[in-house]
Amino acid sequence: MLVVDDEADVARLVAFNLRGAGFVVDEAGTCAEALARASATSPDVVVLDLMLPDGSGHDVCRALRAAPATADVGVLMLTALGEADDRIAGLEAGADDYVVKPFVVREIVLRVTALASRLAERRAAPAGDAAPDLGGVGGDAAAAAPVACGPIAIDPVTHEVRVDGGAVQLRPLEFRLLHLLCAHPGRVFSRDELLAEVWGLRGDLNTRTVDVHVRRLRMNLGAGADVIETVHGFGYRARRE
Repeated sequence: MLVVDDEADVARLVAFNLRGAGFVVDEAGTCAEALARASATSPDVVVLDLMLPDGSGHDVCRALRAAPATADVGVLMLTALGEADDRIAGLEAGADDYVVKPFVVREIVLRVTALASRLAERRAAPAGDAAPDLGGVGGDAAAAAPVACGPIAIDPVTHEVRVDGGAVQLRPLEFRLLHLLCAHPGRVFSRDELLAEVWGLRGDLNTRTVDVHVRRLRMNLGAGADVIETVHGFGYRARRE
């Protein structure tokens, strides 16, 4: 686990609480230090501030994604920049999640725990043929079965997604989101339900994360984007054929 923030009090607070949750935590205060430590330790999750003394957290995130050793690291951006465009820019740079300062420490711990769990799940799947855990929705057999939804084909065992036969690369959370929706076409999931089923988070949390991930998922799906429908005032669903 790596916490990157040039505000020493913030870094210590986050690191202290993550250690209390059982994580081994390293700290960095600059872009250069963050990349050096990430290269040396290959953390499972990076909690990343955007405004650093020697550059932007966006650049750090892109560099992490570009390096084979850290390409699949979970990235949670933690920043004072909270406008919609800021969130979208952060997620499009490769972040998995985005929390705005001031924040609730417990939420950070929950989100980091969820990211770490998803990464461990993804790493274990090819060797152990493990399918994504969909919480209370469906059983093990249903979770392991291939899913077809319009032009989208999903193999939950290999984590392969194809649109009109062409392979599509998705981040772990995007895959879980797509699989959950397409496994239950026509069913409307509220944002709170999606946070619980996909992120493993419950409680009074910011559901904007769901909206931004749906937007990025649609972009990645290309010709299959319209399979994911917005139900205004309720949430999202996969189109029923």
